[in-house]
Amino acid sequence: MSNNISEKFGNVTVTCKANIYFSGRVVSHSITFSDNRRKTIGLIYAGLYKFDTGAPERMDIIAGECRVRISGQVEWTNYSAGEWFDVPGHSFFEIEVPAGITEYICSFD
Repeated sequence: MSNNISEKFGNVTVTCKANIYFSGRVVSHSITFSDNRRKTIGLIYAGLYKFDTGAPERMDIIAGECRVRISGQVEWTNYSAGEWFDVPGHSFFEIEVPAGITEYICSFD
């Protein structure tokens, strides 16, 4: 799915302490909006990773490429800059970055 993704966020609080996963292969920072909405912005280095979800998530890919398989799906789906996917709460998704770095914004409902 394609969408215009914001390149800047105003009126937010940034948590400087990084969220570091998979020995530094996935790194993000949390931002909180004045209405308490929360997002993370981050980098995923080449590799295959599995993430569990608590709340529903929307992953906007802002640079790079990846492929994703969401809980219950058999097939992988490719995503690149400008595309996004939704992940249900209390499930998981697998994401693979074949080469380089993928940049993303994760929004939580």
